Amino acid sequence: MKRIKKYHAFVQCLLVVIMSCTVACNDNFVSTRPLGEVSDEDTWQDAGLAEAFVTEIYNGFGQGGFDEEMLASLSDEAMFTHPGRGINTITEARSNDADLGWNSQISAGTHNWGNLYRRVRATNIAIQQLADPQFDNSSNIATRLTGEAHFLRAFFYSELLRYYGAVPLVDSVYGLGHDDYTIARNTFEENVEFIVADCDRAAELLADAPVVDGRASVAAALALKARVLTKAASDLHDIPTASANSEIIANYSNPEYLGYTSGNRMERWRRAQAAAKAVMDAFGPGYLMGLTEPVTPEEGTANYLSMAMAGGSNAVPADGKADLILGRFFIDLKDEGGNYVGRNNGPNGYHNWAGNTPTQQLVDDYGMADGRPFDWGNPAHAAAPYINRDPRFYATILYDGADWKPRTADVAGRDPANQIQTGQYEVRQGGNTAIHYGLDTRNSSVEDWNGTHTGYYMRKFIDPDPAVVDQNTRQFIPWPVLRFTEVVLNYVEASIELGDEAEARTWLNRIRFRAGMPAITASGDALRDTYRNERRIELAYEEHRFHDARRWMIAAETLGRKVGIIRILGRLKAGSNVSLYRYDPENYDYTYTVGTVDPGIENRQWLDKMYFIAIHRDEMNRNNQLVQNPGY
Repeated sequence: MKRIKKYHAFVQCLLVVIMSCTVACNDNFVSTRPLGEVSDEDTWQDAGLAEAFVTEIYNGFGQGGFDEEMLASLSDEAMFTHPGRGINTITEARSNDADLGWNSQISAGTHNWGNLYRRVRATNIAIQQLADPQFDNSSNIATRLTGEAHFLRAFFYSELLRYYGAVPLVDSVYGLGHDDYTIARNTFEENVEFIVADCDRAAELLADAPVVDGRASVAAALALKARVLTKAASDLHDIPTASANSEIIANYSNPEYLGYTSGNRMERWRRAQAAAKAVMDAFGPGYLMGLTEPVTPEEGTANYLSMAMAGGSNAVPADGKADLILGRFFIDLKDEGGNYVGRNNGPNGYHNWAGNTPTQQLVDDYGMADGRPFDWGNPAHAAAPYINRDPRFYATILYDGADWKPRTADVAGRDPANQIQTGQYEVRQGGNTAIHYGLDTRNSSVEDWNGTHTGYYMRKFIDPDPAVVDQNTRQFIPWPVLRFTEVVLNYVEASIELGDEAEARTWLNRIRFRAGMPAITASGDALRDTYRNERRIELAYEEHRFHDARRWMIAAETLGRKVGIIRILGRLKAGSNVSLYRYDPENYDYTYTVGTVDPGIENRQWLDKMYFIAIHRDEMNRNNQLVQNPGY
């Protein structure tokens, strides 16, 4: 035992000596670099690492618009089925500088002020470091990455502008020891010009870059420019117009943060029109934009579905991807929230969550296939409200009686027809008449708590491939960050405002022909109203309606409406004997009753302060030069 102790003591002494010598001979012993990190210095001396840095900035897109709580549910497109999670704070106009609302996005997610500025900082670092590349740039990779960084900075500032109005413009990198970290808001006009300049610079630097899925391109830069200039010319940002329509804006002491206080508004529309036309001329004609007459309704539905799937579905032709200018793609290597659009929004009768369900208002705004408006006062329309509608309706909305995927094995026996069931229907059981509650209702025998309140489900962006079981299978549909059709719609809007009505009708009808809808001939205010409805339908669920209703200043009569719902009752016809329900007009008489959602679930209202989201008080406390938005 003594020998063992002496041996251990000797080894310990030897280790101390060796360690002492090692420390004495190696000055870097205590400064070993972390194996899981790369230093700033190394990043900008290696082209691959520099590209990885810029690529990471794209994560600022988040899930695109495929979050569980979608922006659609802040508008009259949809209602979020599970209230009390921040959505209602905005839809009921209770948002304030301590509680902005919509907790998965504005308060903490992609559209959060702080997160957007963190991405802006990353773009500034990239632009600064790539100005004098420290690596072999013979392939001009630094030029491409700088172009992408300029685009991304423009994109993040455009998102800030959409929600908050003008913000402080930061184009350099703050470091430790900086004299002053506070900064005032720039004017709205300065914000617009900064973003436009970044888009132009990005387009210049990306001129020779290959077009790659998910990365910025010349077309993306110019499309973003057109989006921002269209917004800039709108009613909300022309202060004389906005002040005439809103007392809160009229009384705000710093209107230069909200829009243009002077200048020629028609010139702003001309800039917007020219920016959109530049994209159309350079990258047109887009997807099926050269048609001179409508396709069939069946082709119209297929065309719209192809654009929505954008090559991400094995069950849908990929041609429609041609409309996509920039997408947020989801890949096999990552398990992301954007992979679960079907689970998040699909029917509860398929074990899905029914997250963002279409409102009756959206459904009613889809016209008839012959071009007439849908009208509940028309007995034929009211008796069969889902027959002969705009072909895009069938690619966007799941309604009562719509054909859908095969049910899961545990439910299949209750619905061999695989049809959406959102009503109550009489069936015969043991010689008696009983009520069968549809499998996709809140009285369903399948996950009733996940049933729709409105009577509808979202179809757009949900992969129709039967092999994709939404409850537990990922899908790979890209989110449309920018698409060619939006550019054309921006061009149409500017043309209408400039009085170029024939040009506006030509391009609006090209969109309609692709969808299987007849030409429109309206003019004046009727043309503007038709355009706005066309934009609502064509861009449904693509994060435009919330912004469009605000910039057009029609939010009180659109976003502020109580959520519309449908109640459906199917009564057996005399002599009919149905024991297992399926949609069947030969055996059933159906009645459709429109109503509004229980105000205890969601009680929407509009207050004009909601034209701009509040700057959170934490940001106000950090930066004493900031001025709060009106109404907070």
